[in-house]
Amino acid sequence: MLPDVAGLESTALLMVCATVALAGLTRGFCGFGAAMVYMPIASSIIAPKLAAASLMLIDGLISIPMAASASKICDWRTVLPAAAGAFVTVSIGAWVLTHSDPQNLRWVLSAVVLLLLCILISGWRYTKPPKKRISFGVGAVSGLLGGMTQLAGPPVITYWMSGPAPISIIRANLITYFFFTSIGSFFAFWGNGLITQELFKLTLVIGPAYFICNFVGAKGFALTNGKSYRPLAYSLILVAAITSLPILDGILR
Repeated sequence: MLPDVAGLESTALLMVCATVALAGLTRGFCGFGAAMVYMPIASSIIAPKLAAASLMLIDGLISIPMAASASKICDWRTVLPAAAGAFVTVSIGAWVLTHSDPQNLRWVLSAVVLLLLCILISGWRYTKPPKKRISFGVGAVSGLLGGMTQLAGPPVITYWMSGPAPISIIRANLITYFFFTSIGSFFAFWGNGLITQELFKLTLVIGPAYFICNFVGAKGFALTNGKSYRPLAYSLILVAAITSLPILDGILR
């Protein structure tokens, strides 16, 4: 029997677990996309602020061991300004998350996910050389989105992927950046009253599914030639964004 978490019925809690498992699989397989899968669907089942805080906590825990090695090879000249920008704005995003109407925030979430998905699919890239001011600005946008929706990834992914750095450096940049921003998010969420006993209970229930599926996704990617991972991730994100639209509540939920 599933524990009583956030007043959810067993069916609803199972749906959240299934969603976080799919998000973990996507994150492990593709290296990104967990929030774009988890947030739209989870926010239609539980409060958006609880969904955002739960993903922040479990994804932040995963980043701790990864950051230890990534910090040795990352490009600190762009990572630090980006992290500083995120630290400035993440509290603003968390405040918006705390005080927004849940239904309106769900519409915003779906719209942001679809917009970011279009940017990722288009292959658009920022082609100018990375600079401290630009890094700070990209980090600020990322932090704002992260505080509001946990959708912090696409701005910095697009930014660093457009540069001349090798994949190993880009990956290290992202891992180190998300480690720092997860710390900033934790304190921003704490300051806005989003770190609660209810959150820890939910994390204990859904965390194992996320960790296991993240591991399975990473192993799955290692066994493939890498050609199918982007179409698969984009398809999952698109389905998540569309099925979570509030207008479909009467049909799907």
